[in-house]
Amino acid sequence: MRVARHIILVITLILWGGGLSNTVLHWLYNTGIVADDYRFGDLYRLSALPQFKVAAPVCASSNRSSDTASTHLYLIGDSFSEPQRLNETDFRVSHFQRVAWDYQQRAQLDPTKRNVLLIESVERHVRDHFARPINEFIVEADTSQAPVVQQPIRQRLSNEFHRSDVDERLESVLFSRDWAFWFKELKASLTLNWFNRESASVSLSKDHKNLFLRSDTDTAKTLNSSFGRLADNEVTTLVDSINAVAERYRKLGFDDVYLSLIPNKASILEPNRGAYNHLIERIQTNPKLRIQLINTYEAYKASPQLPYLRSDTHWTCEGRAIWLDQVWKKIGI
Repeated sequence: MRVARHIILVITLILWGGGLSNTVLHWLYNTGIVADDYRFGDLYRLSALPQFKVAAPVCASSNRSSDTASTHLYLIGDSFSEPQRLNETDFRVSHFQRVAWDYQQRAQLDPTKRNVLLIESVERHVRDHFARPINEFIVEADTSQAPVVQQPIRQRLSNEFHRSDVDERLESVLFSRDWAFWFKELKASLTLNWFNRESASVSLSKDHKNLFLRSDTDTAKTLNSSFGRLADNEVTTLVDSINAVAERYRKLGFDDVYLSLIPNKASILEPNRGAYNHLIERIQTNPKLRIQLINTYEAYKASPQLPYLRSDTHWTCEGRAIWLDQVWKKIGI
């Protein structure tokens, strides 16, 4: 009996650790103890609505990378450019290096190559990202000799331990299997059909054919929403910040700096839901903007194919291909 209690205690501590720690959670995923609850899309995960349950596709690699290419590509990006969605094989480059927002990496530029920086951000995070200094790439003269860039201990602990959302993460650890999804779907369907209410984290389109993040549609989420108030002076501040970032990285040795702003799903699929603030357009058409653009917004608006997954905030394979085609043509890679 004592052995059984100890086993139960150990299992409980491991599962609790997965809810608290990134490292433990990744280990649980890698060992198969916990299933990936994003496997049917982040919006399905939040809503549990069965009509939006679609397995995430695996998009074909572009097979473009080359050891002899004359370009080195550096990318600062969010979840759209994570390794499961983009990697070196998608670009005709001989070196590819990506850093996520809010993290830092050293970069050593090769003066014999064309060094290109691509800054990518989804619309909902633009106002946050460019309201602060951007130092995600630390350009070093010789990275073999330079010390490793260390984030402040408070930031490293914040990235590792998640006390604020431990309940949500514990739910992922404990209820990520198909049997749990069945119960979640039943509850979500009853709530929608009987009370016309969806999860507080998502919003249904007016015709109930599309699903969005609530933060993208809720005007109270000023920094994130496509329909939040956006004053002209804030647009000017954002443009000034973008220009300053581009100029600083050019002085550090980058030959070209590009900006890619990816629209919120609601901005493309239901722009008339409210008073759309046109954040991307107002930045990209600002006469003071001094950075080269990957104009995903216009390309997605003109696309005859749906650029976003039904069950997810991210792009379909077709939406990904549209973005890559823009990058290849604009940057020449």
